[in-house]
Amino acid sequence: MVDVGDEAPDFTVPLADGSVETFTLSENLDDAPLVLAFFPAAFTSTCTTEMCTFRDRMANFEEIDATVYGVSIDTPFTLNEFRRQNDLNFALLSDTNRELVHDYDVAMDFTSAGVRDVAKRAVFVVDADGTVTYRWVSDDPSAEPDYDEVAEAAAAASASDSARI
Repeated sequence: MVDVGDEAPDFTVPLADGSVETFTLSENLDDAPLVLAFFPAAFTSTCTTEMCTFRDRMANFEEIDATVYGVSIDTPFTLNEFRRQNDLNFALLSDTNRELVHDYDVAMDFTSAGVRDVAKRAVFVVDADGTVTYRWVSDDPSAEPDYDEVAEAAAAASASDSARI
């Protein structure tokens, strides 16, 4: 499992930001710290609550120049509609090929629904060097991250990045 101090696995996936672009982690480290918020599926209750909470707390992340991305296995087209309907003010990453959930070791199955390899609810903070500076992973899909703790971790990564400049 990816842990604090590890190099974040690099990846290229579709970016849903109103259109559909390509996003490569290593090419976006200038926007660090990066908050990667994995969630199981768009349009589900806890996932919607979580992404809307990040939306409502975006000022906390903007103050420290952190960039938030939601990550799920949904298609970029579904994610764009999810963004639109919930007025999300950050982009979402589409892991339809399930590479990220495996590379970050956050895959789980919803056996009762017959769905395999969705994302566990998890948050990783990646600094400008591509190092994971914070990790939170839950086996409980109804759990939400401690948003203040995530913001504090991003602030610490931002301060660390600024100290290197």
